Amino acid sequence: MTTPFDIIEETYSRFTFERDGKVLTAAITSDHPVNGVDAAMHEEFGKVFADLQRDSHSDIIVLTAKGRAFCAGGDFDWFDEQISDPSKFRDIAWEAKRIVSSILEMEKPIICRLNGAAAGLGATIALLCDIIIADEKAVIGDPHVKVGLVAGDGGALIWPQLVGFAKAKELLMTGDMLSAAEAKDLGLINYAVPGDELDAKVAEMIAKLQGNPRWAVRWTKTVANIPLRALAAQMMDAAIGWESVSNYMDDRKEAVDAFREKRKPNLTGE
Repeated sequence: MTTPFDIIEETYSRFTFERDGKVLTAAITSDHPVNGVDAAMHEEFGKVFADLQRDSHSDIIVLTAKGRAFCAGGDFDWFDEQISDPSKFRDIAWEAKRIVSSILEMEKPIICRLNGAAAGLGATIALLCDIIIADEKAVIGDPHVKVGLVAGDGGALIWPQLVGFAKAKELLMTGDMLSAAEAKDLGLINYAVPGDELDAKVAEMIAKLQGNPRWAVRWTKTVANIPLRALAAQMMDAAIGWESVSNYMDDRKEAVDAFREKRKPNLTGE
């Protein structure tokens, strides 16, 4: 006899889960001060959205984080491992593509409760959600270039769709961060609210979604995501490929060292 699928919390070390009726909140949870992505978190990002979709006890997903940040990009110790052994970067290529595709393939609506800084992959994951509600003190951006990498893990896919190519290319090539208010004004996120109103705004949005027929909501989201899924299929092999190549460059190591040491990088163009 088969039983309804229920997400197995014990299989996750970088997420915690809470239920409130048909709402399932998945919170990024780690010992890293800004929830930086390490190998374990990257692996769990690659499977969590499929598990959340299969969970038979939830209709709406809230994605958030514990701590002062949402997910502020890659962990620098993990970066050092990838630089010294590029095979470790190559080995996560399939996983990186699966993170993007599994979010876009989800039928259930995902509300991103952006409680703090989101950078790099953290920003990509937030922006691939369906409705993004941010603490007004949060910042968001994709500073891949600041650490010598191509913005290949989804940033080059989703940013142009939300803010247009001119602004997206500026932000991706400079690596500049935006305040939540700036992101809202650009149409990058839906709402920027005071921190003490964040949960109320999320609850308001949940109530609106729950006030509509479940399958109409799910399948409207599914249809709206068709162009993004097609674009991801066209782009992600090349995007991850170019990001992998950039990991081999001399300036990649120098950029990471300089960022860690809080100094200006001595870039050679190689």
